[in-house]
Amino acid sequence: MLIVVFVALGAVVGFLAGLLGLGGGMTMVPVLTFVFTRQGFAPDHVVHMAIATATATILFTSIASMREHHRHGAVLWPVVAALAPGIIVGSLAGPLAVGGMSTALLSAFFGVFVAAAATNILLDRKPKPTRELPGKAGLFAVGGGIGLISSMVGAGGAFISVPFMTACNVRIHNAVATSAALGLPIAAAGTVGYLIAGLRQPDLPPYTVGYLNLPALFSIASASMLAAPAGARMAHRWPVARLRRAFAALLYVVASFFLWKVFAH
Repeated sequence: MLIVVFVALGAVVGFLAGLLGLGGGMTMVPVLTFVFTRQGFAPDHVVHMAIATATATILFTSIASMREHHRHGAVLWPVVAALAPGIIVGSLAGPLAVGGMSTALLSAFFGVFVAAAATNILLDRKPKPTRELPGKAGLFAVGGGIGLISSMVGAGGAFISVPFMTACNVRIHNAVATSAALGLPIAAAGTVGYLIAGLRQPDLPPYTVGYLNLPALFSIASASMLAAPAGARMAHRWPVARLRRAFAALLYVVASFFLWKVFAH
């Protein structure tokens, strides 16, 4: 029964990843936290395991989503190349920071940050027409911040990179497509970090390596890779305003869950 839940989650996550450029962590982490809690896993580890497992699935989801966006010619590959080095550095540091945080503190950090990102997208502040993406040094620094925060919350980085790029006058369709590609270096570095951070933790459940829960990982990844191309195709048919509202609405739902979890804890 649990595998069915993971497969269904993977299908939803894959579709949303393709549609909005999200790696899926925003959707997966709340659900996995709930499932792991109901399974009776150690409370001190459930959010860390959820984030780590979500991060690892992004490796597979981002590949499927990225290929479809690339087919539409929407991925800005020079931007990906400039952001990726900083993203890798930040993504390796994120799991080390998370390892020392309590579940309540991590949930609060996640909820507040996601709510702020959603508000920024929904307000749709128009950037100055002359504003452009920074140079290579600036993109490296931005990439470091994206990688650090994304790996701390188990996300593909779109909740930061999409608002950043649109604020620099990049079309939202290109921003979503480019963010899908950026999910790959974030997930690769973050997965390595969570494997290392969880290796010596006590009371982890069976079939868990580091903080990664393998049954959840493989079930979600399989389904998400099949569903991501359908979401990416829809993204290129939707108007900008609808895509922006859908992106913000999903982030508000996720933020609400984690802020509730802080209160419940």
